[in-house]
Amino acid sequence: MPDTLSKIWLSPPHMGGSEQAYVQQAFNENWIAPLGPNVTGFETSLENFLGHNKKIATLSSGTAALHLALVLLGIGAGDEVLCQSFTFAASANPIIYVGATPVFVDSEPDSWNICPHYLEIAIQDRIKHGKKPAAIIAVHLYGMPYKQEEVSAIAKKYNIPVIEDAAEALGSTWQGEPCGTFADFSVLSFNGNKIITTSGGGALVCANQAHKDKAIFLATQAKDNAVHYEHSEVGFNYRLSNICAGIGCGQMEVLNQRVTQKREINALYRDFFKKIKGVTVLREYSKEVISNHWLTCILVDAEATGGKTSEGLRLLLEQNNIESRPLWKPMHLQPVFKQYPYYGEDVAGKLFEKGLCLPSGTNMSYEQRQRIFDCLNGYFT
Repeated sequence: MPDTLSKIWLSPPHMGGSEQAYVQQAFNENWIAPLGPNVTGFETSLENFLGHNKKIATLSSGTAALHLALVLLGIGAGDEVLCQSFTFAASANPIIYVGATPVFVDSEPDSWNICPHYLEIAIQDRIKHGKKPAAIIAVHLYGMPYKQEEVSAIAKKYNIPVIEDAAEALGSTWQGEPCGTFADFSVLSFNGNKIITTSGGGALVCANQAHKDKAIFLATQAKDNAVHYEHSEVGFNYRLSNICAGIGCGQMEVLNQRVTQKREINALYRDFFKKIKGVTVLREYSKEVISNHWLTCILVDAEATGGKTSEGLRLLLEQNNIESRPLWKPMHLQPVFKQYPYYGEDVAGKLFEKGLCLPSGTNMSYEQRQRIFDCLNGYFT
């Protein structure tokens, strides 16, 4: 099939070459289970990458990790959890899993992440209503670090724990420190579209070994230390398999390379859009932050582009067999969450209306990149 007809995906998996060796070793040694050398090796590689004496429990998904973080914090029915509205549903769904109530907070225009101003307003108002929030879920959206210093200061002021959703931000940094290390519990994702993948999987980043041990205990059906099957707590089937972890071991070998490639793709888009009035690319808002640019995202102002819109561009790309996607629809605008409190203005809503995620795969060929830029040039010029 000619390249002009082949599908260009938004962010497909990109193997480094050594993944199969780890998987084959698991087959050779019959480690076809939710434990084994690959699980241990993958966790160790992640712990070494993040540093800060963090401990990693690899799990079946980032959503599972977020769920366990809430469980480990003792959050349940009657509690309220503050959550960034402009994010994927997986950031909010676990709040419902534990029977708590989500309270959504708007974003700010420069980082697109949780707005510290409205975060504090939300906390103060919930306290007035007799409901001090039990936790804050803050997201490094599209790999862009949230304003860690400001969010952490507010959380400390009101003594509220933060769960750091770094599902999209492995390899991003704030003040030189890696995302995924700024809270007692942080979440990583290795879904097929992430910067590295285990096909499907995630990890809970813990502050200490005790938290990791408890997470693994809960993730393996909370089986007590007994010869027979004894259960004193409700557990979950959340552990990552040794096969999938083998993919992760291979992917860790190319993680830094993937970050560099994502950033190079983002730089190409930024250079192109310099000449296009009315289009802005999400970029670092401060010298203190480095984004992995997991996805390159743009905002299209129809008034400044002469009527050109993000949806018009998406449709043109689709006609050319090129995948792009609208930005996340905010949680407070989702039918399933419409009844829950929301604090802010309409920053998240405007981002959704004007935004588009552009193809950001690190395995795009030169010809595929040319197809994309030909479409962009044809649409805007």
